[in-house]
Amino acid sequence: MTRQQQVVIVGGGVIGLLTAFNLASEGQQVVLLDRSGVGSEASWAGGGIVSPLYPWRYSPAVTALAHWSQDFYPQLGQRLLAATGVDPQVYVTGLYWLDLDDQAQALAWAEREGRPMQAVDICAVRDAVPALGAGYSNAIYMPDVANVRNPRLVKSLRAALLALPNVTLHEHCEVSGFIRVNERVVGVTSSAGDIRGDQVVVAAGAWSGELLKSLGLNLPVEPVKGQMILYKCATDFLPSMVLAKGRYAIPRRDGHILVGSTLERDGFDKTPTDTALQSLKASAEQLIPALADAEVVGHWAGLRPGSPEGIPYIGEVPGFAGLWLNCGHYRNGLVLAPASCQLFADLMLGRKPVIDPAPYSPVGRL
Repeated sequence: MTRQQQVVIVGGGVIGLLTAFNLASEGQQVVLLDRSGVGSEASWAGGGIVSPLYPWRYSPAVTALAHWSQDFYPQLGQRLLAATGVDPQVYVTGLYWLDLDDQAQALAWAEREGRPMQAVDICAVRDAVPALGAGYSNAIYMPDVANVRNPRLVKSLRAALLALPNVTLHEHCEVSGFIRVNERVVGVTSSAGDIRGDQVVVAAGAWSGELLKSLGLNLPVEPVKGQMILYKCATDFLPSMVLAKGRYAIPRRDGHILVGSTLERDGFDKTPTDTALQSLKASAEQLIPALADAEVVGHWAGLRPGSPEGIPYIGEVPGFAGLWLNCGHYRNGLVLAPASCQLFADLMLGRKPVIDPAPYSPVGRL
């Protein structure tokens, strides 16, 4: 696709926003629709670690996207800050994993992939992270892992899109179906009326599977609830991210500490629960005992777009010309967004893709 076309994007999370930004920056006309406010679902609710929680446990397909994105995030943050004045705060703190059962596999993966990771004496970890709780005996460390302040990333992407003359943004606009002419998808039906385009992109996160049912397509993307809590501490309280037993603590630059998260299959219910709150507080206090005396200033839930093996769907849907997917990133939407959206733009614009697109193709996966 080399000529200018109108691209209708359904879903305004980080994936939809960055897809829109990449295409609009290449001169395409973009109409972005979101059922609520942009970025108000999983993109807002997540932790923002710019790494899968246990990267060595994922398939090469997820690893390829993660590595490209991790290397690209700093310049994306700088570009958005320069364009909008809103800093997404790509904050390199490093990450300590504690008492892993598969530490040897993690170190072997890092050596094979050429990523910096090393075993660290637990005394050195306590020197680096004085607030760490007792009872841990082993640790590995990656020094270059960052976290991004995802609500700020959403805000900066929205501002960048609003500044572009070839972008139309419809918030609080629910899409109920697709418009087809013969075998081609030529638009969507929405609460704002019919909206037509040359290409239609589904980037609707956990709702993507529901949307495609109207076309008779079975996309195995389903909501997986995750709950988080937020503490307010001193700015220098926690210098690095720490992770143990599937729970993590993430420091923000202003002293806020995020602790997460749960994994719950409860449909589209995203009500925070007291059970999860108590579980998260217990994990937080085991990791960092001083949090017992800190105030919980936030507790929320979001819905991840669960998919088989966490491998997203990126590309055109076979048999439905004009219909494209960029969805199903499960726990790693923020991690994988830069690579996924660059790959998507390459495919739609007919350019050489930045990474091999085959593992993400919808062909044979629907």
